[in-house]
Amino acid sequence: MGRREGGRRFGRVGRVLLGGLVAVAVVLPLSAAARPGIPAPPPATLPARLTPAALAGAYDANRENAAEAARMAAAHGDPSRAAADRALASPTRHLLRFDARGDGQVTEVLGDLARATRVAVLVPGSDTTLDTYTRFHTAAASLYRRLTHEAPGGTRAAVVAWLGYRAPATISTTVLTTARADRAAPRLRAFLRELRTLTAPGPVAVSLLCHSYGTVVCARAAPTLTGLGVTDIALVGSPGTGADSAAALHTSARVWAARGADDWIAEVPHVHADLFGTAVGFGTDPVSPSFGARVFAAGPGGHSAYFTPGSASLANLTRIVLGETTEVTRA
Repeated sequence: MGRREGGRRFGRVGRVLLGGLVAVAVVLPLSAAARPGIPAPPPATLPARLTPAALAGAYDANRENAAEAARMAAAHGDPSRAAADRALASPTRHLLRFDARGDGQVTEVLGDLARATRVAVLVPGSDTTLDTYTRFHTAAASLYRRLTHEAPGGTRAAVVAWLGYRAPATISTTVLTTARADRAAPRLRAFLRELRTLTAPGPVAVSLLCHSYGTVVCARAAPTLTGLGVTDIALVGSPGTGADSAAALHTSARVWAARGADDWIAEVPHVHADLFGTAVGFGTDPVSPSFGARVFAAGPGGHSAYFTPGSASLANLTRIVLGETTEVTRA
């Protein structure tokens, strides 16, 4: 959740106000005018089953599709979307999937996926769209740089930025329920199943790094991920997952959680209630002892700082991805 990290915690008054805003968002949905539709081409036609040999062709096709989307957005008079599409059309970008329609969806690879032995899949939270994708890419690139610097000999790491679902807006009713996550979870599982065919024939360890509302997505997917190589699930900046405990995720993966000291998400009420016929909230705080996750240090950062270079959270996420779990510093 969240577009901006809070500069300070809200305190008691803020909690009361936030609770009121939650109720208002459910009872009286905001009626801001929707952004006019931006014309975009349908996604590139790719093989039904991608293989390592087909990756280069898929990257080329999706870059061409992004270039066409940029031309269409520019002709429509939307320079911001055109710039976002144009950036993804760069020869340096490796797009496994790309769809510029609507809010947009992108699955981008950093590193040599076909030869990777360790793969981190990042799942973003609210307000992540094609228009704001640069922020998400920056986080993925920061992790990839740290992994390549820290990986021991023989370990080959890759990062996948998975914007494979329609993330809710922070100021919306959808951000308060699991509805978007329920629809996203099967898509995440399908991608992880596809990932098994795209990586080295030997064992590949996959870590799911889930931020904010993305933690709800990962939690909904968790029970269905057995056999897909997921060794770790890290929940950072989480509003709750919709589950009462890590055990309730029904996963064999190690479950981690962290929250920065200045993350405003701490002030979101950790409740799960029926409000006027709508199930609202995500329940137990993942960094609380009662949830039962492995809580690690995230440092003083705010809601958008978990992948900041030099941060404690990035260092620990890197250790989790590399399987250096005994080196993770606990909170």
